[in-house]
Amino acid sequence: MHDIEPFYNWRHIYISEQDERSPFFGRTYSEFEFSQTVYNYYIHPQWDEFGSRTLFMKVIMADYEEQYAIIELIGEWNDAIENDIMELKREVIDEFSNFGIRKFVLIAENVLNFHSSDKEYYQEWYEESIDNEGWAVILNMPEATQYDFKKAKLNRYIELMEIGNWRTYRPFHLFKKIDETLSKRLD
Repeated sequence: MHDIEPFYNWRHIYISEQDERSPFFGRTYSEFEFSQTVYNYYIHPQWDEFGSRTLFMKVIMADYEEQYAIIELIGEWNDAIENDIMELKREVIDEFSNFGIRKFVLIAENVLNFHSSDKEYYQEWYEESIDNEGWAVILNMPEATQYDFKKAKLNRYIELMEIGNWRTYRPFHLFKKIDETLSKRLD
């Protein structure tokens, strides 16, 4: 796991620790000191901690003009013990929402498993999104993890999508592809 870095090919466009509106503004990172772990495995020091002991993230794009953010996740999404959705919603999503971000892409291909609990934060996020013409999408969640997410019926609140080659897109083009797909489903 220590070899898995957050996607870095968009850093010439956006760097969350340099964005004054980002919850991660001003953070500094070591390239050599591994201090954060998921289970007993160290993860790359570029991942951001946001209040969960098992789930980490990196905001790889936030576009305030187009009102979207793309966030990459790694680890275990555990609502049952850690209440990760509450931490994610309060510490990151709400902060970006305060600056007009309405649409969120969560890249979850490195989320190893999911443990559900209550639906309240998902419902809250969904209702706030609908009221503000927004949405939330989880992209490329592993099949076994999706199974647990769907079993809890959380895909009613956050859309699950697959785009196998998302890294080949520029941020805006990935956002537009997802936005257009969701618009077609609603029509």
